[in-house]
Amino acid sequence: MRIQFNPRVAALGLSVALSAVALPAAAQVMVGGASMLPSKDIIDNAVNSKDHTTLVAAVKAASLVETLKSPGPFTVFAPTNEAFAALPAGTVDTLLKPENKPTLTKVLTYHVVAGKYDAAAIMKMIQDGGGMAKMKTVEGGTLTAKSKGSNVMVMDEKGGTAHVTIADVYQSNGVIHVVDKVLMPK
Repeated sequence: MRIQFNPRVAALGLSVALSAVALPAAAQVMVGGASMLPSKDIIDNAVNSKDHTTLVAAVKAASLVETLKSPGPFTVFAPTNEAFAALPAGTVDTLLKPENKPTLTKVLTYHVVAGKYDAAAIMKMIQDGGGMAKMKTVEGGTLTAKSKGSNVMVMDEKGGTAHVTIADVYQSNGVIHVVDKVLMPK
C-alpha cells in the first residue's frame, strides 16, 4: 500500500492542530478587566473583577464566602456594580448593615442555582420548556430564563428582568453568568 501526500489534507490537519493549541487562550474569559481562570473557585475569581466589588462585599457581609468556595457546583447569576447602583438609593447600604444580614443572604442566594448550567444547558432547558426554563434557586425561589435569539434573560419573581451580558465564566466549582440587574425574590 502506498501513501500519497495530499497537501489539502496536510493543511487541514495543521489547521486543526493549531486550532486545538489556540483554544485554551481563546476560551479564557475577561470580566472586570481580569482573567477568570477555570482552575479557581467562584470567590477567588470574583474578587479579581473590578465590576463585582459590590457583590464581593455583599457576599462577605452575608458570610457566604465559604459556601461559594465549596465544591458546589453552583450556577451564579452575578450582578455588576452598575446593577447594584441601579437599585433605589440607600438599598445597598441598608442591606450591608449587620441587622439586615438575613435579607441580604436571601437576595444573594436568590442569584445562585445548585448545579452547573452553562449557556448551552440553559438554552436547552428553554427549548425543552417551550420557550422558558424555571430554575430553583438556593434561596428557595424560582428564576425564569427566556431567550431572544442567542441572548438570555432571567426574570425574578417580582417581574424584574436581567440580561446575561457575559455567559459561561467557568469556575472550578461551577459557572458564572454576569447579569445587568439585581434579581429580587418575593
